[in-house]
Amino acid sequence: MQQKWLPDIGQSEGPVYLAICAALERDIEGGRLSAGDRLPPQRELAETLGIDPGTVTRAYAEARRQGLIDAEGRRGSFVRGRETSAVSAEIAPFDTGMNLPPIPARSTFAARFMATLQAVMTGPSAINRMQYQPAGGAPEDRHAGAEWLAASGMEANEDNVLVTSGAQTALHAIASSVLQPGDIVCTGPFVYPGWTAICRRANVTLLPLAADDQGIDPDAFARACASSQVRAIYIVPDNENPTTATLCPDRRERIVQIARRHDVLIIEDDSYSRLGEKGPAPLAALAPERTWHVCSLSKLISPSLRIAYLRAPRLRDALQLATDTYETTVMPPPLNLAVSTQWLRDGTWSRLIDEVRGECKARQAIVAQTLPAGSYRGAPAGYHLWVPLGEAVQSYELVSALRPLGVSVVSSEQFRVGPETSGRAVRLSIGGNLDRNQLARALGLLDAMLHHRAGRSSPLI
Repeated sequence: MQQKWLPDIGQSEGPVYLAICAALERDIEGGRLSAGDRLPPQRELAETLGIDPGTVTRAYAEARRQGLIDAEGRRGSFVRGRETSAVSAEIAPFDTGMNLPPIPARSTFAARFMATLQAVMTGPSAINRMQYQPAGGAPEDRHAGAEWLAASGMEANEDNVLVTSGAQTALHAIASSVLQPGDIVCTGPFVYPGWTAICRRANVTLLPLAADDQGIDPDAFARACASSQVRAIYIVPDNENPTTATLCPDRRERIVQIARRHDVLIIEDDSYSRLGEKGPAPLAALAPERTWHVCSLSKLISPSLRIAYLRAPRLRDALQLATDTYETTVMPPPLNLAVSTQWLRDGTWSRLIDEVRGECKARQAIVAQTLPAGSYRGAPAGYHLWVPLGEAVQSYELVSALRPLGVSVVSSEQFRVGPETSGRAVRLSIGGNLDRNQLARALGLLDAMLHHRAGRSSPLI
């Protein structure tokens, strides 16, 4: 019966073989195809669709790679039954302590990357892409990034937008350009350690401000500016790493007003906002004249890309930043940048982020089913949790128990700025190589350790 299957690819964009594979996945998910159903022979399907047989061969090969179908020689290709766990990689996963986006259950990232890279390498710009690139990126790359950032409401163009090899490189450049030894930079009480390391190296003083689940308290910021010569404020406005706090529109407006009143610069590390639904305007849209805005595809799609976009307030700021980034890392990976530029132009980035967003929401649903409400904080489409600890639980116990299960757990002490002013917690990452079954098992163990031990500590031998 299933030899009559015909993929709907009429409205699809991009390579035809990926469209066939995507249609196959949709029909499996929608119940039109079931485990064991036989697919049309490749040549027959090619004739029906009016395409080259090699395209169907490639589509079936990609479907096998994604675990959708099995090939049984002359018997043909059949829909594969669902597996209870993901196939383990040949290289064992390892914990770097980094917060990584999850790999979607039906990720098309690898196939899309290979297809786009092949198009780049067979296109007219292939030779240029294999050479050293201009400081801050070639005009076409900066233009693509600027259009992407401008869609969020900020003033961005190829004159004030740079491309860097990841957000850390961009933050290094900002610190080198606008901060001097002895400067004071306000932050929340818990901060991404990469920024702390940058400031420590630059002999910059971090001043922690009071914050809650809605982010930095503007009143605390105002008091700091009134009592100290504050040079800048560093903010992760959406789904802050590590606390998951998101600044509400009112707080954003008040922080901007205070920054203008005291002539304070704003460094906006916007790593996660595009994973969420349409949210508040970025600070760069509210205060374009004083905001340095950083956004990385590595945190949205895959860390393997190493591509970030840095928006500076003015052209002269961008020129200085371009010099600083060139002196440290020369350029972002040129071929990765070529792929990213094409994805920003044709909308592929949006589809890939949709995949990651969907995986994040599925994992957050598992979290909600396992951990008691109110015992943790997490964004609806985020891939890390902020988990407060009671007096009976030590962070090292959780690290020791969960790391063998592939879960990255980092103590709040690794993020804390200044003396302890609030309770202990851990950041738990639910992304990376972790699959859903591993996550459910790890969360069950976490729940047992946090809420069902009656105050007793783990036994030590």
